[in-house]
Amino acid sequence: MKNFILINQKINNYKKNSINVEGDKSLSIRFVLLSSLSNGKSTALNLLKSEDVNSAINCIKKLGIKINLNNKKCEVFGKGLYGFKPKNNLVLNAGNSGTLARLLASLLINIVCRVKITGDQSLKKRDMSRITKPLKKFGASIKDNKGKLPIYFNKSKNLKPIVYTENLGSAQCKSAIMLAALKVKGKTKLKCLPSRNHTELMFKNVINVPIKIKKQKRYDFIEINGCKEFKPFKYKIPGDISSASFFIVLTLLSQNKYLYIRDVNINPSRTGIIKILNMMGAGIKFLNNREYKGEKIGDIYIKSRKSLKSINLKPKFNSSAIDEFLLIFLVACRCNGISTFRNLGELNKKESKRLDWGIKILKLMGVKVKRIKNNGIKIWGKSNFDLKRKITIKNFLKDHRIFMVSVVAGLSMGGSWKIHNPDSFKTSFPLFLKKLEDLGAKFR
Repeated sequence: MKNFILINQKINNYKKNSINVEGDKSLSIRFVLLSSLSNGKSTALNLLKSEDVNSAINCIKKLGIKINLNNKKCEVFGKGLYGFKPKNNLVLNAGNSGTLARLLASLLINIVCRVKITGDQSLKKRDMSRITKPLKKFGASIKDNKGKLPIYFNKSKNLKPIVYTENLGSAQCKSAIMLAALKVKGKTKLKCLPSRNHTELMFKNVINVPIKIKKQKRYDFIEINGCKEFKPFKYKIPGDISSASFFIVLTLLSQNKYLYIRDVNINPSRTGIIKILNMMGAGIKFLNNREYKGEKIGDIYIKSRKSLKSINLKPKFNSSAIDEFLLIFLVACRCNGISTFRNLGELNKKESKRLDWGIKILKLMGVKVKRIKNNGIKIWGKSNFDLKRKITIKNFLKDHRIFMVSVVAGLSMGGSWKIHNPDSFKTSFPLFLKKLEDLGAKFR
């Protein structure tokens, strides 16, 4: 297979107006990890079969947990909070997944032998000190590489609950502390900035462990009573709103199109992109709303818009849309006026330096864009923006979102695109190109 795809024309009329996207990646990884700690067989339907989730499955298998996976379901045969049986000097490879590396580390704080967590070249550049610091406070015996992977775990002694303040607004950091607390006797208390709350919802509504959550104006306060074994569970994973976002923006920026995206996780901590796009005039609607084990599920309706408004976005919206900002930048290109975004330094701590890449892609497209203080950017947009140039996207550390955003830009805005590393999207959305082809997109 060629190491690039070519896009030379916009997507024409959709062949269909309703799609489903694959299972939520965050929930899929959490299912694999939490079910491994239960006592018995847990089952998931619609588990995302991506490279990141496969990495989670492979790591848990190496820790001595049996897992059966087929097209319909995933079965995990958990052995309780202390059931891992690793070999000494075991190596666990998290691949490209920061979520997996950080949450998996929390499960190893009571390990009885030497275990190493590593990842691919992109993951090795990412900050792990945000989780090793609190895990060491628990008493975990950890050696890291100047805050980066690989991380080495040795037998720990005298683990104890902690009181910790999380000031990054990182759901991964918060979740790592929560998972570690399960294995430590006593009450762990966590003060944290609001972020995605999938772990809290699963604790409360799926595995039913003792947890108290108090929300105040700026911080959430979480208290977990550890060392409580829990029963196996069944879980049906809804569609991933991050995956749905690519089709939302494609439809919004194309001409004379509408689309229903069915059975999507519309957890309010994940729908920042919808709030932001609607402030820009997108008119996106949630239909058929319901609740499943604490998570909100619904259908998303979107149609093309000829006129969109520029935005001066308040940073309070950043955390609920952090994975979708490159798509939001694309929409800003089609808004009349100047859009401003601030405090996006967290983007440069992802699989690639996404803020830098967002600016680079816009400049390649011929969009006027300026970097401003406080890790922000200004984008000068216009409603009739249309590409006529050739663009090559490469050397982006195989970041799946860089690839997929570039594809959406080519299909909705025109131009001639040569996009390298066409397998990169398989870390999070293996059916991405097929779903687009089913709608009518053409690639070479």
